[in-house]
Amino acid sequence: MSWFSWIVIGFLAGCGAKAVTANQRPGCLGTILVGIVGGLLGGALFNAAGDEGISDFSIRSLLVAFVGAAVLLFAWNLLTRNERA
Repeated sequence: MSWFSWIVIGFLAGCGAKAVTANQRPGCLGTILVGIVGGLLGGALFNAAGDEGISDFSIRSLLVAFVGAAVLLFAWNLLTRNERA
């Protein structure tokens, strides 16, 4: 995938993960970074489960990135929960 594809997938996955986790902290660039890191994390999780990670620009790649981004934001919320209270 090209770098532009990673940005688009990252932004869409990050937006979806932010909506699911109710995390409104990261701005536009933070959302893209969460989505890209989530894509890497999701790819690793899917590979560990015996499936294929992100290979091309598709709905499946968006799903993998979304799962990784949601896991990342859930973990982030758990780690920072005490700081916000």
